[in-house]
Amino acid sequence: MVKRTSFEGDGCPVARALEAIGDWWSLLIIREALLGVRRFGEFQSKLGMAKNILSVRLRSMVDHGILAMAPASDGSAYQEYVLTPKGRGLFPILVALRQWSEEFDDHPEQIATILVDRAKGRPVKKLEMHAEDGRLLAQGDTMLKPRPAPRRRSA
Repeated sequence: MVKRTSFEGDGCPVARALEAIGDWWSLLIIREALLGVRRFGEFQSKLGMAKNILSVRLRSMVDHGILAMAPASDGSAYQEYVLTPKGRGLFPILVALRQWSEEFDDHPEQIATILVDRAKGRPVKKLEMHAEDGRLLAQGDTMLKPRPAPRRRSA
């Protein structure tokens, strides 16, 4: 396997996130984990991944704190992969990707599922970005600025 460029020390938070989840297999593994998949064999059968690739991706997600190993929930001797809070924090990212695809896919009628509110059974509203004061923001309403330097403590 070709070694890819590392973004671990990059100053851009998008690049840094890609260090942990920047390949399509990782996002699909996270999708399955959010849907309740926990065992290696379940991931392998749901995704059709080669076992060696799956093993490397799962190990990387454990190393990045996205998944953790836990004793099997059925009491067997197996270990399971469970999402950590950091892993569950990826849910809005997957929703955003899903909604982007639903809006811009060339054949949206071929998308097999819709995301609905479990309590009401109604489709989930499109994600929006809001300012601290509640205003709806678009890309043109935002900008990047340097992070302030940390304050030094006086002795």
